[in-house]
Amino acid sequence: MKNLVILISGSGSNMAAIARAAQKENWQDKLGVRIAAVISNKPEAPGLALARELGIATDALSHRDFSSREAFDAVLMARIERHAPQLVVLAGFMRILTPGFVQHYAGRLINIHPSLLPAFAGLHTHQRAIDLGCRVAGTTVHQVTAELDHGHILAQAAVPVLPGDTAETLAARVLTQEHLIYPQAVRSFFMRGA
Repeated sequence: MKNLVILISGSGSNMAAIARAAQKENWQDKLGVRIAAVISNKPEAPGLALARELGIATDALSHRDFSSREAFDAVLMARIERHAPQLVVLAGFMRILTPGFVQHYAGRLINIHPSLLPAFAGLHTHQRAIDLGCRVAGTTVHQVTAELDHGHILAQAAVPVLPGDTAETLAARVLTQEHLIYPQAVRSFFMRGA
């Protein structure tokens, strides 16, 4: 069985989209893939309850309990390794990971970002797109590297920027596309025999 571990910090909507696709498409029997755990850096994250409702094991450790980013990442890595994952998926995991963590999972650590990378890496992507007069925004699934939001692109979806859009209205339309392309990108990762 190929194990998948998903890291979240909040509502877990992308995690849920992946989990529902896995159930609907029967990844366990067809691909030999199962979501082994959902782990959060915020013990109060609503996505943990959602994961449990979906029948997925959960774990949480607060980054605030650690004196350094390196110390947190070391314990997080140990928790992830309990599940011997073939793929680690960042689904709204709002932490910048240390180079050692990223290197350990090189080639099997992916993220989704709410812009058409390489445009608008980092935060406030929707407002930045609106402020610059972009007519198209979107979302990107990419491999994680030590350079923030610059890994190999695995999937993208474009979303039009409409007249009168706010960061919130644009974000809602982009999120709808995230829920479509993230499960597809995860499925494709395993179908390639990675």
